[in-house]
Amino acid sequence: MIEIKSLSKSFKKVQAVNGLNFKVEKGEVLGLLGENGAGKTTTLRMLATMLKPTEGTASINGHDLIKESSQVRKEVGILFGGEVGLYDRLTAYENIMYFAELNGMNKTEAAKSIDYLTEMLDMKEYINRRVGKFSRGMKQKVAIARSIVHSPSVMLFDEPTIGLDVTSSKIVQDFILKCKQDNKAIIFSSHSMNEVEKLCDRIVIINKGKIVEEGTKDSLKHKYDNPDLEQIFMRLVGGHNE
Repeated sequence: MIEIKSLSKSFKKVQAVNGLNFKVEKGEVLGLLGENGAGKTTTLRMLATMLKPTEGTASINGHDLIKESSQVRKEVGILFGGEVGLYDRLTAYENIMYFAELNGMNKTEAAKSIDYLTEMLDMKEYINRRVGKFSRGMKQKVAIARSIVHSPSVMLFDEPTIGLDVTSSKIVQDFILKCKQDNKAIIFSSHSMNEVEKLCDRIVIINKGKIVEEGTKDSLKHKYDNPDLEQIFMRLVGGHNE
């Protein structure tokens, strides 16, 4: 479970995230929506312990984000969109193994996990090839495996399908649904309302670092008397980029 408590982050004079409070239960996909610059990525990076909050905190399965950051990292997997950050000169297997060891796994348990993920993601043909010449979809599969090789109970997805073709996007979407089926607590950030409709149980909309609305898809549609989530979103954020 994820519980965010008055979470804030400022950079010099910019308040990127301002007093967020919400929970995500096990087996739930929460959509974190907002325009570019709204604070989504900053929030996810704090939850992944990549950034330290200015104020407030969060707990991941009861572990405090600040006081127990090393334990939090063991509980969290994160998948970013865009450049996946793999090492081109290493094989897919070596890339995944490297991150398994960073997460404290020994080689025996890591190898067992990698074998399972290779089968699950259908990577047998290229698991021992260098990733430098991989297609975007192949790289994203390796990035998926890297993010869950240590069996995290919490998953953070930051626009994971950006720049992907339809086939590669489907791979990521199916993976998110598999995480939900496996009872993981999930935060999913996306600009695609089609993906939000398909994947998310609840939605939190933020603007200028603050929550402006939250609820289930159906409750928001009922509240605003509008079946179109995109129109609701535009109404709430004003339709202007920051």
